[in-house]
Amino acid sequence: MGVTVHLVDGTYELFRHHFGLPEDVRSKPGTNGAVRGALWSIYYLLEQGATHVGVATDHVIESFRNDLWPGYKSSAGVDPVLLAQFPLLEEGLQAMGVTVWPMVELEADDALASAAAVVADDPEVDQVMILTPDKDLGQCVRGSRVVQYDRRKRLVLDEAAVIDKFGVAPASIPDYLALVGDSADGFPGLPGWGAKTAAAVLRRYGHIEDIPASSGQWEVTVRGGIKLAMVLAAASEAVALFKDLATLRTDRSLLQSTEQLRWKGPTVAFRAFCDEIDAGQLAERVGALAAARSS
Repeated sequence: MGVTVHLVDGTYELFRHHFGLPEDVRSKPGTNGAVRGALWSIYYLLEQGATHVGVATDHVIESFRNDLWPGYKSSAGVDPVLLAQFPLLEEGLQAMGVTVWPMVELEADDALASAAAVVADDPEVDQVMILTPDKDLGQCVRGSRVVQYDRRKRLVLDEAAVIDKFGVAPASIPDYLALVGDSADGFPGLPGWGAKTAAAVLRRYGHIEDIPASSGQWEVTVRGGIKLAMVLAAASEAVALFKDLATLRTDRSLLQSTEQLRWKGPTVAFRAFCDEIDAGQLAERVGALAAARSS
């Protein structure tokens, strides 16, 4: 039986656990509640049987994409209490013995895409699960071998589910986002190009570059096709930029082999780290799990 690899969006986990706390609690400097929640979530993943785990974080929220588009998502407006917990989470994961990629130039999503590409090439791997609800990662899905998993909704998205959700195949997700926009990442898409229209056109042509310039040449009928074709032609540079923003980068140097992701237990620093963030019970549970696996 082969390996199932779990690749976790650490940035999403940190945000999820931060905003899951009562406002008066999460706003206090030094609370570390988001870190505790994120680390417990990784423990539960391991407890449920995960053996090979990697976590990607946005060590710096800004990336190379901010140089390409000034409106791209940034740390502006993010709670300083939350921002301060990113390096602490990375330290905690390392002490826990979990592979972590703290991203600076690239983003956490790029790291997840990179790791997925490496391990999907490993014949010993049965399935790659990317644990994030971010629609960007839909472009990484391949059949039922590389899937997305939304832990909050307990929802698995394989290739058929991506097509059902967005109306386009995974390979067309960057094109789809370029046309309709992505408010989470801060770029607007094109006027008039809604989800249904973009899906209908991309189902036929796959990529923006392959859409005929004249709507009269389109082999698909959509409402307002003439105007949509004009908008697309007039905004050719902008839509190419938006697609570039939505396209995840693959850096295979982030991971040499699947074996690097095997969890072998915490380091000696983990108990002291847990004491520091008031998570002593977590240290005990992680230690017991590691002991049980080694026996």
